[in-house]
Amino acid sequence: MPSGLSPLASPPTRYQLRLAASLSALLVLALLVTAPYARQPAASTEALLPAYAAAVLVVELLTAALLMALFYVQRSRAMLLLAVGYLLSGVMAVPWALTFPGVFDALMLDGALQGTASIAAIRRLSFPLFVIAYAVLSDREFPSGSAPRIILGSIASVLAVVALATWFIVSHDDALPQFMVDAHNVSGLWRFVPAAAVALYGVGLIALGLRRRSMLDIWLMVVLFTLLIEILLISYISGGIRLSVGWWAGRFYGLTSASLVLLVLLSEATTVHARLARSVLAERRARQNRLTAMEALSASIAHEVNQPLASMVTNASAGLRWLERDQPHIDEAKAAFGRIVTEGHHASKVVTGIRTMFLKGAQERVPLDLNHLIDAVLTQCNDEARLGRISVSTALEADLPPVIGNPVQLRQVVTNLVDNAVDAMRGTAEPRFLRVTSQRHEFGEVLVAIADSGAGLAGVDKDRIFEPFFTTKPDGMGMGLMFCQSTIEAHGGRLWAVDDVPRGAIFRFTLPAPATAPRSSEPIR
Repeated sequence: MPSGLSPLASPPTRYQLRLAASLSALLVLALLVTAPYARQPAASTEALLPAYAAAVLVVELLTAALLMALFYVQRSRAMLLLAVGYLLSGVMAVPWALTFPGVFDALMLDGALQGTASIAAIRRLSFPLFVIAYAVLSDREFPSGSAPRIILGSIASVLAVVALATWFIVSHDDALPQFMVDAHNVSGLWRFVPAAAVALYGVGLIALGLRRRSMLDIWLMVVLFTLLIEILLISYISGGIRLSVGWWAGRFYGLTSASLVLLVLLSEATTVHARLARSVLAERRARQNRLTAMEALSASIAHEVNQPLASMVTNASAGLRWLERDQPHIDEAKAAFGRIVTEGHHASKVVTGIRTMFLKGAQERVPLDLNHLIDAVLTQCNDEARLGRISVSTALEADLPPVIGNPVQLRQVVTNLVDNAVDAMRGTAEPRFLRVTSQRHEFGEVLVAIADSGAGLAGVDKDRIFEPFFTTKPDGMGMGLMFCQSTIEAHGGRLWAVDDVPRGAIFRFTLPAPATAPRSSEPIR
């Protein structure tokens, strides 16, 4: 049987083996408890037989249906025979109950004394034969596309055989073997039936034990073992007396054996369905994460490009005003247009930097002088700081070791943090100051800190400030700090924020500094 298709085709696990052994031990214990009372009569219990037969019919039909569903997928001959065995056993329970003495007198099917025993013998001996056939047959498959026709043909054949056998048994009672002395006691001839059944159960157990390829084989062994206990109770321990305690206990074992494979099939089907559901949910989460990543990437690009674009608009407006004066200031206009060109190149570098951040193996890493990078960013932001009446100071450690990184990305990180500090101080009381420091840090790292005297982080969820789309700004997108953290962590560093005293916030990040910079290039300044 193809191992990849059936939920029962996988080898049994230790847990399943322990469970099967524990159930078998429990059945033996129940047999030992029942045995002393096996021959006590249980009078007037015939009314329970229809319910028992109905339960067996439903359970075995469901088992046959599930096994045929597996056959439909696998087209295994062995699986088809096992399904037919369960179908035949379940359908035969109907005429067995209908012909049982004293149960359905109105139907006049119980006048034949030997009918019920003959039907029971057919059920008893046919089922292990199908199990043995399942165990010894090869896993050769039927041709593709033939499964529906074979299933319908098998069902029709079983129903026809049961109908013909029932008609013959009811109509030719005199021709049947004399299994019963009266309605409750068996004859000496009956002893050959349980003996043959015990032999068949033993052969089936050996065949399955030698095969034992899958979990289904293990549970079929438990089924045959349960049927073995049933025949011992019904035919030997109870003395073959119908409607005795032992006889009813055997019927309980029969119903248990009929239910085992069904329960295992349903359990495995539920497990497979649960795994499939988890896989679908995981796929949906992955798809949602991809969509979120795309949204984050788009928002990040918009956020980072918006700053140079805004500066370009401001400088273009200033250049136009210089030119529209009665006496145009050509030098001032040229300076404004020069700043537009600079910001345009900067925007292009930002887009390239963001793109390389999301492409593995496409990141340009070179030795960097962080102090020079910080000076360049502060020079760029000098006008905005002056307009905001912000005092800018630095404490950059001399001879700071270079770091290896992408210059565009790291410059954008410092720019974002400085811009956030400037924004945080708008509307706050003076004095307003911005202080940027750099120094050697432990573990061979470089530490950069950007402190401001703004509103600080009071009332802000510090655990969420680096999440995408989380922002405290009315017109913010919540992508700047996410970009900064992603970039710093991609460079092997760490970014975090703390409150400053007496007010404001400090954003710190570390970057690893190699003991020696590569000799082939000097730090970018």
